[in-house]
Amino acid sequence: MTFQFKKVETRNLRSDDRISITTSNSIGITQTFYKDQNIANFKYVVFYYDAAVKALGILFTNDENEKFKFTIIHSKKGYGASIVVRSFFNNYKIDPKIYHNKYKWQIVDEPGVGKLYVINLQERQNKA
Repeated sequence: MTFQFKKVETRNLRSDDRISITTSNSIGITQTFYKDQNIANFKYVVFYYDAAVKALGILFTNDENEKFKFTIIHSKKGYGASIVVRSFFNNYKIDPKIYHNKYKWQIVDEPGVGKLYVINLQERQNKA
């Protein structure tokens, strides 16, 4: 039998096109989302939250004057990015131990705001 092996030249690649909430009070941006949505071009995010339906809108921006911005921490190794959001979670009583997960997102064009990446938070079901 003849094989045509090719060397695997990636590791730890998170190929999911998702936005994650971690138990360490952060929002994670996967490498695929990071590249596909050109997140390297942005320094900050601004959040919009609808508590009634637990929807989180994320606006990527470079506006230095935005008072309520959070800094994007870009991976130096190209693994995506993260945003530390402890104060946001505390303020809106979002427990990352309950809501940590990988979320599918959708784009919503919010009038007066612009393009928001929206995820709908859902309580994590414990695996028994």
